[in-house]
Amino acid sequence: MSAWTISNDLTRQDVETAYRWISAESYWAKGLPRDIFERSVENSLCFGLHVAAGDLRGFARVVTDRATFAYLCDVYVCASVRGQGAGKALIRAIMDHPELQLLRRWMLVTRDAHRLYEPFGFQTPENPERLMVRLDPDVYARLSSASS
Repeated sequence: MSAWTISNDLTRQDVETAYRWISAESYWAKGLPRDIFERSVENSLCFGLHVAAGDLRGFARVVTDRATFAYLCDVYVCASVRGQGAGKALIRAIMDHPELQLLRRWMLVTRDAHRLYEPFGFQTPENPERLMVRLDPDVYARLSSASS
C-alpha cells in the first residue's frame, strides 16, 4: 500500500496550502497574487498528494486541452517528504491520469529537477532553437507595487 493518496479533488485548505507554497516558497512564482493563483487552479487539472492523515504534502497543475498538449507546472513537494518517493508518486499519478493519455506533447520548465522527470520520458528538446518563450519574470512584483 502506498504512503500517498493523490487526488484531483482539492479542499479549500489544500488550495490555501498550495498557494502558500507556490507564492512564498517556490523559486518560480514568489509573490504570486492570490487571485491569479485561484484562476490558475480553476483552469487547470490539479493534483494534490496527501499523507495517510490527509494533510497535503505535494501539489501540481497541468494546463491541457486533454487531447494533444499538456504543460506540467507548479510542481511542489513539501520538504518534510522530499527524498521519500513523494515527487515520483505525484508525477506517476499525473502521467497515468486517464484524461492525459495519448497526448502528442508534454512540456515543463525546471531549474533543478531534471532527474525527477527524466524517468517519465521528459528530455531536453531535440531542437531547442524551434522553441520560443515570452517571459515576464517581474509581473508579480509590478502587480504588488501597483496595488500598494
